[in-house]
Amino acid sequence: MTPLLPRDAVAYRRTPIFTEATLPAGLRHRHQTKAGVWGLIVVVEGRLRFRSLEPRLETVLDSAGAAAVAAPEQPHEVEPLGAVRFFIEFYTVPTPADAVAGRSAPL
Repeated sequence: MTPLLPRDAVAYRRTPIFTEATLPAGLRHRHQTKAGVWGLIVVVEGRLRFRSLEPRLETVLDSAGAAAVAAPEQPHEVEPLGAVRFFIEFYTVPTPADAVAGRSAPL
């Protein structure tokens, strides 16, 4: 089962759109988000394989708008399946201290 974003999660950063040619090598291999950070991988067009490595789960995102969530510190990797365009949006759940400081994302 793919994890979901928490209801109170707030987007704080988005990557540029990657293609099969511009996809950073680090995303093709085992990597993970920081503690408290969810990654929402969204396909704009084409097909992309998302692999969660712990727990082991594989999902093919095969249409515009298809998405998968990488939970905080969850090892994962992505693989383009031909021509693809996608981006990653990063989310966090603001803490009371963030609200007091006027910020919604970890520094």
